[in-house]
Amino acid sequence: MSFPDLLATLGDWLAGVRGKLTANQPLAAVTWLRVGGPAQLLFQPADEDDLALFLAALPEEIPVLPIGLGSNLLVRDGGIEGVVVRLTGKGFGTVEVLDGARLRIGAAVPDKRVAEAAAEAGIGGFSFYAGIPGALGGALRMNAGAHGTETCQRLVELAALDRRGNRIVLSNADMGYSYRHSAVPADLIFTGAVLAGTPQAEVEIRAEMAEVAAHRERAQPIREKTGGSTFKNPPGTSAWKEIDAAGCRGLQIGGARMSDMHCNFMINTGDATAFDLELLGETVRRRVRAHSGICLEWEIKRLGRFLPGQGVTPFLD
Repeated sequence: MSFPDLLATLGDWLAGVRGKLTANQPLAAVTWLRVGGPAQLLFQPADEDDLALFLAALPEEIPVLPIGLGSNLLVRDGGIEGVVVRLTGKGFGTVEVLDGARLRIGAAVPDKRVAEAAAEAGIGGFSFYAGIPGALGGALRMNAGAHGTETCQRLVELAALDRRGNRIVLSNADMGYSYRHSAVPADLIFTGAVLAGTPQAEVEIRAEMAEVAAHRERAQPIREKTGGSTFKNPPGTSAWKEIDAAGCRGLQIGGARMSDMHCNFMINTGDATAFDLELLGETVRRRVRAHSGICLEWEIKRLGRFLPGQGVTPFLD
C-alpha cells in the first residue's frame, strides 16, 4: 500500500529544508517488531532549526507524528498518513555534562548511552536506563522506568517544538507525569532535556549497570524481534503474572507469539504482520479480563491504518 506523494504538493519552500525527505518510506525496518506499512512522508531533520523551519511552513492540516528508535512501537500494516518525523543522532544526539550533577541530552540519544554518559561523568541515578530500549525522547514521552526509578525522577526541564515550529521549554511539573504516561500534547516534538542525578563513584555506577544488564539477559527475550513490555503493570500486580495465570504464555496467532521466557513480551517469530501482533494483544486482554477481571492497558503504541478489510476491535475499550 502507498499514499499520494506529499512531496509533489508541498511547494518551493522545501528547497530550504536541509534534512532528508522520503515519500512512502517503509517503517518496518526502523521498528523493533519489524512490521508495518510506510510513512506517507518521512522527515529526518538536520537539526532543531531545520525541524522548526519545516514545521512552520508545513500546511497545518497535514498531521505530524514523531517517532524514536521504534522500540515500543507497532506500526499498522496500512502505514501512517501525513509526516513522520524521526530525529537522527547527528542532529539530536549530543550529551553535555553540566554543573550540579546534571546532563543536557539530545532526544535521539539511546537510553543506554544516557546511562553510559552519566557513569563517565560520575553522576548516579541513571543506571536504570541501561536496561531500557529506545531513545531519550520516547523515555520522556512515556515516563520510562525500571528497577524502581522513573524518568520523572530525573527530569529538570525539556525542550520541544510545537506543531507550528515554536520552541518551548517545559518543566517537570508541566509534563503531567504518571505511571508510563505524560499529559503533554501528542504533537509536541521533544528535542532534548536537562536531567539531574547525584554524585557517585563511577565504579559503583558501573556495578549497578552490570546488574541491570544481567537481569535483562536473564529475564527478557532480548534476542527476539520484540517491542519490550506489551502491557502496563496493573495496580497491585504484574502484567506477566496475569497473562500467565490466564494461560497466555506462548499463545500464538500467525507469526505473533507471547514469549515463553517473559510472557509480557510479544515477539515476531519471523513472519508476523502488525495485524497478527495487535490481534494477539487484544486476545490476551480479553482472556485476562475473563480470568481475573483485570483490564490490561497497552504499553506498546499502536499507530497508523489497517489495510483495507482488516481491523482489530479492542475487546475492552
